[in-house]
Formats: sequence, structure tokens, C-alpha cells
Amino acid sequence: MDNRLTDINSSIEHINEISAWVSSVQDLDRLLELIIETATRMMDAKASSLLMLDHKTQKLYFKVATGVKGTDIKQFEIDLGQGIAGYVAQTGEPLLIPDVAEDPRWYKEISESIGFKTQSIACVPMKVNGEIIGVVEIIDKADGSSIRDEDLKILSVFADLAAQAIGNARKIEHDKKEIIDLKNELQSKYEIIGESKALRKVISDAIKVASSKSTTLILGESGTGKELLARLIHRVGPRKDEPMIVLNCAALPETLLEDELFGHEKGAYTGAVARKIGKFELADRGTIFLDEIGEMSPGMQSKLLRILQEGVFYRVGGNKAIPVDVRVISATNRNIEEDVAQGYFREDLYYRINVVQLQMPPLRERREDIALLAEHFLDTFKKERGTSNLVISKEAMDLMVEYDWPGNIREMKNALERAVVMGNGKQILPEDLPTFACTPQYPGLEVGLSLKEATNMFKKEFIVINLRHTEGNRSMAAKTMKIQRTYLSRLIAKFGIT
Repeated sequence: MDNRLTDINSSIEHINEISAWVSSVQDLDRLLELIIETATRMMDAKASSLLMLDHKTQKLYFKVATGVKGTDIKQFEIDLGQGIAGYVAQTGEPLLIPDVAEDPRWYKEISESIGFKTQSIACVPMKVNGEIIGVVEIIDKADGSSIRDEDLKILSVFADLAAQAIGNARKIEHDKKEIIDLKNELQSKYEIIGESKALRKVISDAIKVASSKSTTLILGESGTGKELLARLIHRVGPRKDEPMIVLNCAALPETLLEDELFGHEKGAYTGAVARKIGKFELADRGTIFLDEIGEMSPGMQSKLLRILQEGVFYRVGGNKAIPVDVRVISATNRNIEEDVAQGYFREDLYYRINVVQLQMPPLRERREDIALLAEHFLDTFKKERGTSNLVISKEAMDLMVEYDWPGNIREMKNALERAVVMGNGKQILPEDLPTFACTPQYPGLEVGLSLKEATNMFKKEFIVINLRHTEGNRSMAAKTMKIQRTYLSRLIAKFGIT
């Protein structure tokens, strides 16, 4: 009796330990074995089994089995509805059978095949989220006594523990798969590629933000992938099945931008021959991404502020308030805080769009990702051109890693595409890369130059960098450099920049 009590106390300690382990599920197979072994010992059973249901085949198979014939029994499968275990798996009802010989549901072939005599069985279902995934059963008492209702209740506790462990393991596996799938999607679809700490941090923050509807401001230099990050936020958030609308605020003058954002009514102006639905209306229940929001005029800033504050807008030429539910993500490569301080950007709008701020790191701050990006782009170009054996030489890769890439990923992609086109089809060499990627910045600077000569050389290089940064847009480059466009044009002509 004392030994029995000691065993029970030990089993209870194991139950508490198992309960703590279930949530983490480090080793599911070992955990299930421990659950069934503890159940067997606690109820002084001759044998026990945990059977899993394969929903495709509609068969039960032995996942864990104890007792002298535990190894032999694992070779068998049971049809759903067959025998005691099959019946419990089919109905979801626990069963206590004091004498199996008297029960028509008893499937004796397995016991007879392995030479194991069975008198009584207790069997309970395992459920995850209401779905039956298998059963747990005990067979006979070691002392020859009958299995009791109390044993059935205890067995149910162990079945619940096992089901919880399996459910958690499935969730962990599902989460791992989602992470892998998301990583693959980021790489293949969004080209957000890299393992650097800086990139992992911004992606992790983006995924956290995605579950909310908070306005988000993405900062970063041109070509860093701000739009890709915005698409990621939309893709993993609750609005993923709704539209995501993208608009570059720098590409349109104020009147056209208002028309694009809010639409217009028929007859609103000359040429408005029909009603037009704007981007905000198209994005209802979804997401709108306003790229280069720092280029928006003061008048448009006021109109945008109203829709963020009130959740309604008016079409151009209309007087009807149109309510919308839109998640707003903005982006800019400008120093928007400085623009606010200088009065170029409304402070109240800044606070509205900047509830959450994310910073896309420039490529020069994640140099460890350059090789990964290069190989990814190379794979894409190889498929397009059918040059499967093309590789990047070590010398060329070293140059790309050392280069600062002022145009970031966009510049790098273009440079690599040029190298693929201009190369020998076998190996990308340093000379295949654009000149700017092969040479250090300010290559002509050396002792012996006059200050004026050095200054002009710097000015030329600085203009080239900014034009590349804005993809040749002189107005944007001038604004970035905080000079007049006309002055920029004169400098371009002076230095012979093409």
C-alpha cells in the first residue's frame, strides 16, 4: 500500500512536470511517451497505447505503446470505427469495457496475433479544437482487478495532456512553416533579402505593426525598399485580403494628386465627363501607401489631414461626405522632421502619419547582405537570359561589398543587370560593373589640386550621386540638395554631367 501511494505521489509530480512541459513541446515523441508511461504507472495498467488518426486514410496507427507487447503492436493499423479504439475515434465518446469478450465492438485479431490476452479496456478520445485526432487506451490492471470509472477519469486527464502537447506541436510547426513561407515570399515576391541585424529588426517591427491599424511612416533613402516593406505590412496584417493602393505623391502636381486621391464628380471641371473613383475610395477596408509624402503641397497636406482626422473625404466637385476605413502607410526619403521645423510640412499631419515609425536601413549599413542580394538578382537575370552557369568573381563581389551604393538596392540591381548584359556570359568581372561601382568615390582627389579644383570635383560627384538617388529627376535632386533647379541645371552643364 505504501509503495502504491509512493507511485501515485510520483505520478502526480510527473503530471505537474508534464503540464509545465506541454506548452513548450521540445520533443513531442518523448513527451507523449512520458505521458503514456505515467498514465500506465498511475493506473497500474498492464499495457497502454496512444493511437493517432490519419484523416487521409481514416486509419488509427500506434504512436506510443507500453507493455510486454508494446513493440509488436506498432505494426498494426485500425480502421476508423473498427474495434473499441476505432469506435471511440469515430464517436468521440469514452468507453469503459469491463469484459471485452462480451462486447461486439471488440476487435480481437490484434491481441490474438501478438499473443496478448485482454480482459478489460478503458479508451478516451483526444481532441484539438474540437477535432478528434486519436485515442488513448489502457488494457487490464496489473493486479487482475477491474478497471474503474475513476481510472477512466484519470485517463481523460492524460488524454487531454497528450492532445494539448500535440496541438502545441502542430502550432509550433505551423508557425515555423509560416516563418519559412514568409521568408521565401519576402525573397521571391518582395525582394526583402538579407540576414543583417538591421534588416531583421525592421522586418520584425513591421510584422508587429501589421496587426494594428495605426498609421505608419517608413523613412529611408531612395532605393532601400520602403514600398516593399509597406507591402509586407499589408500582406501579413488583417487587411491582406483587401486592396492595397499605391500612389507616388511626387509624381503628380497638386491638382492631379487631389484628383487621384479623392476622385471627382461628373462635370467637376472641363473634361470630367464621368465620375471618377479616387485611390482612397478604392482602398476602402484595405491599405493606401503614400510614397514620397514629403513632396506633398501644403494644400494637399490639409486635405489629407482631414481624412485622417474625420475618416471622410469629398470628391472634387462633390458635396457628399464619403466615409472610408483605410490603413494609411506613408514613406519619404526626406528629413521630414527638419521639414516640419522649417514649416515645409504640417506638424499636425506629421504626428498623424507618424504614430509608428520604421526606418529602412541603407545598403551601406547592411553590407553583409550585399552578397545575398547580388546572388538573388543574378539568379533572376540568369533565368531571364538562360545563362545558368554565370557566376560573380570574387574581385567583382569584393568591389560591390566595398561600394557605398548611394542608390541602394535599386542601384545595385541595375548595376548587376548591366554586368550580366555586358559580360562574357561566364563570369562577372570588375570591368563588367558600372564605372561608379568599380572606382572609389571622388577618384580624382589628390594632393596637388587647388582648393577650387577639389571643390568642383566634389560638387560634380555630389550632383551625380543626388541625380542617381532621384533617378535623374532634377527637381527632386535640387530639392534634396536645397538649391534652385535652375542653378542645378547650370552646374550640370558646367561640369558636363550626362
